[in-house]
Amino acid sequence: MNLLFVCSENRLRSPTAEEVFSKYSGVSAIGAGTNADAETTVSGDLIEWADVILVMEKSHRNKIAKKYKEQLKGKRLVCLDIPDIYARMDPDLVKLLEARVKRYVRF
Repeated sequence: MNLLFVCSENRLRSPTAEEVFSKYSGVSAIGAGTNADAETTVSGDLIEWADVILVMEKSHRNKIAKKYKEQLKGKRLVCLDIPDIYARMDPDLVKLLEARVKRYVRF
């Protein structure tokens, strides 16, 4: 299962999700950002690679839905509603990610 996690800068939330879920058996996870200056920027290749795209905020979902409309056909695009208030690998962020992702992805 290929999971793409998206936030704005790919510095805090999505890299945390990538690190956490990459440890799950049978899961490949990549983090990316919607902003041009993100560490790793969302691309059509990443959208095509992903089985499920999990974004942190509605604004991320809207940007991806608009820019990658064709590549999203048959894909699951989920908003986790996780605000940008956590440090990277914050234990509260890890717990929140694990709880929310399990609503949408079967491991």
